[in-house]
Amino acid sequence: MSRKTFSEIHAEVSSRYPSGRTPGGVSVDDIVQLRLQNTYDTHLDIARDMAGVMRADMAAYDADAAQFTQSLGCWSGFHAQQMIKAVKRLRGTARGTYVYLSGWMVAGLRNRWGHLPDQSMHEKTAVADLIQEIYVSLRQADEVAINDLFKDLKAARTEAERAKAIAAIDGFETHVVPIIADIDAGFGNEHATYLLAKELIKAGACCLQIENQVSDAKQCGHQDGKVTVPREDFIEKLRACRLAFEELGVDDGVIVARTDSLGAGLTQKVPVSQRPGDLASDYIKWLKVEPITEANPIREGELALLKDGQFVKPARLPNGLFPFQENTGRQRVIEDCIASLTQGGADLLWIETDTPNVDEIAGMVAEIRKAVPNAKLTYNNSPSFNWTLNLRKQVRAQWLAEGRIGEADYPDGNELMKPDFDATDLGREADARLQRFQTDISARAGVFHNLITLPTFHLTAKSVDELSHGYFGEEKMLAYVKTVQRQEIRRGISAVKHQHEVGSDLGDSFKEMVAGERALKAGGHANTMNQFAAE
Repeated sequence: MSRKTFSEIHAEVSSRYPSGRTPGGVSVDDIVQLRLQNTYDTHLDIARDMAGVMRADMAAYDADAAQFTQSLGCWSGFHAQQMIKAVKRLRGTARGTYVYLSGWMVAGLRNRWGHLPDQSMHEKTAVADLIQEIYVSLRQADEVAINDLFKDLKAARTEAERAKAIAAIDGFETHVVPIIADIDAGFGNEHATYLLAKELIKAGACCLQIENQVSDAKQCGHQDGKVTVPREDFIEKLRACRLAFEELGVDDGVIVARTDSLGAGLTQKVPVSQRPGDLASDYIKWLKVEPITEANPIREGELALLKDGQFVKPARLPNGLFPFQENTGRQRVIEDCIASLTQGGADLLWIETDTPNVDEIAGMVAEIRKAVPNAKLTYNNSPSFNWTLNLRKQVRAQWLAEGRIGEADYPDGNELMKPDFDATDLGREADARLQRFQTDISARAGVFHNLITLPTFHLTAKSVDELSHGYFGEEKMLAYVKTVQRQEIRRGISAVKHQHEVGSDLGDSFKEMVAGERALKAGGHANTMNQFAAE
């Protein structure tokens, strides 16, 4: 979004108040500050603006695969805010960084029914509420930062100092970044998907991720028992998401079509084929079928399919679900992806895999790109993978095939997890591959966006465990100071000044705007946050 500069807004306000103050005594600079602090009027404006950001990033990736983007899954606005602040401290910019909103974490941590599994059992409104909360937190980070810049402006004593402060205000980069929002399988039929999609977009989402599982049988992508829908059913939900974007004027809205077919061995219904080679026919051909014989006759209530000139009956489980043929997941994934891009209008793909294997994903993408040359992926660097064990096994297998090691040099199986192997050649090589995993997968497998779905869930569990062991154990206050506060101070984490982080200085500034010297401020000499003044 192209924002007006300090000088442009100042000129507009000054034309109304040439004396430099309103009749009530509020200064022009204060009005300019409030307008600049309000970085977005509505969250729908955020969705429109961030959609443009994502489109520009996708074009940059098409030109150079090194320009991939990243995100972490965040289950609160504060997590998202601290992530973006950390990235800005590290890189000087948050460009190329997004927030991922995980349906798993909403189910597990953000619903009123308790901690639930990832089976679409949480309230629909919880996802929209979290998007809203994240953007409130990111916008508040803008307000706090801009308020600090205006403090420098008010402290300026010369024109040169004032010009420097204004340049810093005009050069400010928002903390607001795109959110990729998980809408699960749509929480119902295509109309329910459309209605929910609108709520997520109005909350600020510029990108929706939807999966091809049956909505009322939805499972986490890394669990068994997944049931997919026919491709035309999924395409209707992709279209529902697109119509929601179009209705709300988010013309560049991004849709991620996720396929769980690699690990999904079941379907709930057999679609009706109208002609050979259509979507239904290509879906049905993968069903597990049985020949109809005298020993296995067709019975009343059973289905029959004509296949290769003969009638067969699809296998059926006691629960009515139809299994697919074994080892067909890879080909079904490729067909899913091509259909989602060419007939569903999806912009990005998500292939849920069971292990982190660059070669496996690159092979599937190569097949997809024969039909859609610019196909791009969002990839889940999932905490459900045992990354250490998987990568060490991959290195071991490759080195065995190349004759670099013998079977007895390194153990097979879970023993490879032992810390004894951390400093070995194999352990170091596995870690090196982990370090370049995202770069490799983006260069070789068309991955535009790398994310981790549940990092803040695991980080919170690990950090609270670490602090609790020390605080309730032998170290007492040393545990807090050593593991938390000292690190905050030395790493420059602004949250160490927790009052400032949540806007106490904003309150002081506003009191000064309306009360001047009468303002009762929180940030005086007795504020203990002064102990954390910048060195």
